[in-house]
Order: sequence, then structure tokens, then C-alpha cells
Amino acid sequence: MKNKYSSGQASLSEVHETVDTTVPRKGWRRILAYIGPAYLVSVGYMDPGNWATDLQGGARFGYQLIWVLLMSNLMALLLQSLSARLGIVTRRDLAQANRENYPPLVNFSLYILSEIAIAACDMAEVLGMAIGIHLLTGLPLLTGTLITIADTFLFLLLHHFGIRKMEAFIISLVAIIGMCFLIQIIMAKPDMSSVVTGFVPTNLTGDSLFIAIGIIGATVMPHNLYLHSALVQTRKISNDREGIRRAIKYNVIDSAIALNAAFLVNAAILILAASLFFANGHTNVAQIQEAHRLLEPLLGNQWAPILFAVALIAAGQSSTITGTLAGQIVMEGYLHLRINPWLRRLITRLLAIIPALLVILIYGESKVDDLLVISQIILSLQLGFAVIPLIHFVSDKSTMGEFVISPLTKTAAWIVAAILVFLNGRLVLEQLTAFYMADIAVIWKYLMVIPIGWIFWLFLVMTFIPILKKRKAKKKASLHGDPITFSEFKDIQRKCVAIALDFTEADRLLIENAVAQKNDETKLVLIHVVESASAGYFGASSDDEETRADRIRLEHYQSQLLEKGLKVDIALGFGNRVKEIVRLTNDCNADLLVMGAHRHAGLKDYLFGETIEGVRHALSIPVLVVNVQ
Repeated sequence: MKNKYSSGQASLSEVHETVDTTVPRKGWRRILAYIGPAYLVSVGYMDPGNWATDLQGGARFGYQLIWVLLMSNLMALLLQSLSARLGIVTRRDLAQANRENYPPLVNFSLYILSEIAIAACDMAEVLGMAIGIHLLTGLPLLTGTLITIADTFLFLLLHHFGIRKMEAFIISLVAIIGMCFLIQIIMAKPDMSSVVTGFVPTNLTGDSLFIAIGIIGATVMPHNLYLHSALVQTRKISNDREGIRRAIKYNVIDSAIALNAAFLVNAAILILAASLFFANGHTNVAQIQEAHRLLEPLLGNQWAPILFAVALIAAGQSSTITGTLAGQIVMEGYLHLRINPWLRRLITRLLAIIPALLVILIYGESKVDDLLVISQIILSLQLGFAVIPLIHFVSDKSTMGEFVISPLTKTAAWIVAAILVFLNGRLVLEQLTAFYMADIAVIWKYLMVIPIGWIFWLFLVMTFIPILKKRKAKKKASLHGDPITFSEFKDIQRKCVAIALDFTEADRLLIENAVAQKNDETKLVLIHVVESASAGYFGASSDDEETRADRIRLEHYQSQLLEKGLKVDIALGFGNRVKEIVRLTNDCNADLLVMGAHRHAGLKDYLFGETIEGVRHALSIPVLVVNVQ
């Protein structure tokens, strides 16, 4: 199947299509070939950041927020299946798709937000592992945080062994987490009738809304959407209709199993907190360490706190591996920048460790759990910037072809996006109101306008650019009349061809292309604009060193071309490049202008590409643009 994403570097190129699903298999072995990517994604849904929000939710509100967990899981299942579909059909991850569809400034903004989300996620994993090490061994949090740097080498080892070994390792850690909490739930003996009432939606206000959004942020994670769209490409599939359809089907099954397992773990944490802390009046339990301390006296079992710490370490370790992969995907997809995996891992880890160390050193260990909750709020606020582009892409028939999502799925996806944006907007409004009402320096209140305005602008542009592109394409298609019928072609006689030169190696290519356009009567006019300070001020009266040198260079070109029997004039301009090229071209009555394009990208495109655009719009004659790099 062909689509518009047919070129460029493969996502996660080291492991791209390393698992061959095209080999004939029967029964469960056929499905198992596809199983794996969603499990790597699922660990992000049970990382230490979830623990903080789930524990606080259970301890403060009992079973009331179980329905939020369920809603988050259903949202996650829908969005992750869309992410997998994008990767399977287009063979591009979400970062690559964004780069190929949005303007450079929007892409750079999305990249920055993605890196912030990954850093926030990794910070949660660093703190979670550090707390787990502290609870299991008694080492200080500061020491445990520094120890987490060492897991960089574990990631590199797993990366060396291939994607299947990494998936097996992650699945093993998920099994350890699940078993630890299953045993603790059996010990806690929760009231099942109260658990069932927790699935009934209730109104969210104040603290319950804050914790609920934290749960959503901890469950539906933006970097997982980037990750899933890349991981499904580790499977080599048949590139035909049946092969793509089969891959989508089995990856939906993979996602359903893996994310339901993550839901059970999250639900177990919340239920454990509700049945032990809320039911016994410990509603102020907000720290993982405090929850760990209360487990043994409340359950009457010394193994409970050990299982809790082991599960916490396993959750942190599994999540940090997938966070590194997401960072690699985002950096390569948005920036086309590839760096060594160990360096990328080290950068990601340092970005997470530095704020964690600062909080521990300045505020003490008591504020670590607050930092965990804040990290999940940051993740939640990033969700819209990953979800909205994803829905646009999988809803676009030109991108997805026959695998575009159905109207029902599209409606459900936009409802999910609306819920996420509404909840996040409500939270931001409450936080901003509290911030502006607080007794702080006015300058900080004014400075907050800048990031708020930037994010609002980005949200609008990101949301509406694809819609406007579709409308423009439809309008253009509707304006086409009957197809043109070609009879005899008119022989175009060029009387004068102007060539805009910049005195680089590119001049040779420009002159060669101009010569190819001429006939026996054509005159070539060599144009160059002097842009020195003197030229800008005195114009044609300028007689500085640069003006004299440029005139000599033009005359040197002219003499060589005259020797070859060509008709050649020269014209020197002064000051503004665009205005002078237009003036000189019109003065010589040229019927074709040849210019060079240096194929600048990003900011350089806005700086240097303006010359071509300005000249092209100001002239009524054809402009031949030659790529010279």
C-alpha cells in the first residue's frame, strides 16, 4: 500500500522490522508474533507517578475515583489503538507525521512540550525508584536518586539484545508488579460492594478534580502515543491490504490485554489505599513512604511492605526504559537528530534527576510525593498536544487510505480529546486564579502571560491547520475545470535571460541552466546586488572596495562567456536584494529569471527563502529556481 509517508528514515531504525510476522505460523504463535509493543507502552500506565495519585485518591476519597481510572483506561485503549494504527498504516511515528504536516515553528514547539513531558515522566520514575530503594534498603532518598543513573547501562544492555528480549524483560517486571499487588489485595480483603459503587461517576470539584486530573495524566500519557506508533513498526508485516488489516487487529488485541492489566494494577493501588487508609481514618496519607509504613500494622503482615517496595522498584525500572525509547523517537522524529543511545539516556536521566535533587536538598524528603503528583499534572497538560494531531492524521483519508477510522471512532476520539482539554483547561484556570490572587511579585504575574499565550497560540494552530488544509484542498479540487487538451506546443523564444548571481560555486550551475534555456538570439544578463553599508547608503554612487571587487567579478564572468560566443551584459544593483533584482530584471526586459535556492530549513528558510518569494511575487515573468545544494 502506498501513502504520502513513503520516504525518510525509519522510526527506531536499530530495531525497525526486526520481528518478522510474515513467516507462516499457526494458532497462538501467529498472535504472539504481534504481542509485545503494548506491554512496553502499558508500563507507562503503572509507573510510580500513578502510585502517588492513586494512593492519594484512595486515601482521601475512598473508592469514589475508581470510575476515573476506568474512564482513563478506556480513553487510553482508544488512543493507543489509534497510535498503533498510524504506525502500521503509514510506517511513520507520531513525531515524524507531525514534522511532515506542521510548520517548523509549530513542530519545534511540539518538540519542546514533548521533551518536557518525557522529563516529567522520567522524574516520576527516578523518584519512584529512589523511594523504592529507600523503603527496601534504608538508603537515603538522595543516594537512591543518584543510584538511578546506573540504570542507563541496563537499558543499553537490553537495547543490544534486541526488541524481543526487551519486551520479555518488561513483561516480567509487569508480572512482578501484578503479583505483588494481588497478594496485598488478598491480605487487605476490601469490601467488594463498596468497590462496585466506585464505578459510578460522581461530581469532581476542588481537590478531587485535582487528583482526578492527576490520575488521567498518569494514565493517558502523551509520550506513550509517540512510543506506540514507533514500536508497532518493529514488526515486519505484509504490505498489502490483508497484512495491514491483520496487524491492526492483533495490535488492538495486544493493547486491550496490556492496558487492562495496567488498569487492574492502578485499581489495586487505589483499592488498597481505600480499604486500608480511608476505611481506618488515615485520610491524610499522601506519601508513598507513609503508605509503606502503615501497611504492616494495618495488615498485620511483615511481607506487605516488602512486596510494596519491590513492586515500586519494578514499576520505576520498567517505565524508565520505555521513557528513554520515547525520548529517542521524539528527538529523531522532530529534529532528525540521532545521538548515541547512552548519551540520550544520560541527558534524559539528568533532566529528571536535577529537579528531584533540588527538591530533596531544598525542601526535604517530605515534598517528594508532591513532586510526583505535579509531574503527572504536567503530563496531563501535554495530552491535547499529542492527541489532537493523532486524531487528525488517522481521520485523514489521504494519509490512511481505506484504513481511515470510521465516523463513530472519530466521534469517540474527539469526545475523548474534548474531555481531556476541558478538564485540563479547568485545572489551569483554577491554578492561574490562585496564582494571580496570591501575594507575589507583579513581575511574575506578567511573565506568566508569555507561556500561556504561547501554549494557547500553539493549541489553536495545531488544531486548525489540518482543517484549513483539507478545506483548501477541497476548494482547489472543486475549482478545476475540464482537463486541458494539448495540440501543438508553442515554440518559446527567449530574448533575454537574467541570472541572479551570488559569487559562490553555485554560479556555475545557474549559468549552465540559463544557457540551456537560450536560443541563437538570446542575450544573458548577469545580475549581482552589492549589499555593503556604502552600497545601501550611496546606491549607484557607491565606490567602496566591495563594489569594485563585485564589478570586476561580473566582468570576469562576462569575458569568459563572450569567448564562448554568447551574448552577455552585466548589471550591478545596490542595497536591498529583492528590490534590486526585480528592478534590474525589468530594466533589461528579461523574459526569464534564473535564481538559486540553497534548500535552507527551519529558521534559515524564513531568513534566506524570503528573497525568492519576494522576487517571484514581484515579477510577471517566469522564474527558474535552481537547487544549488
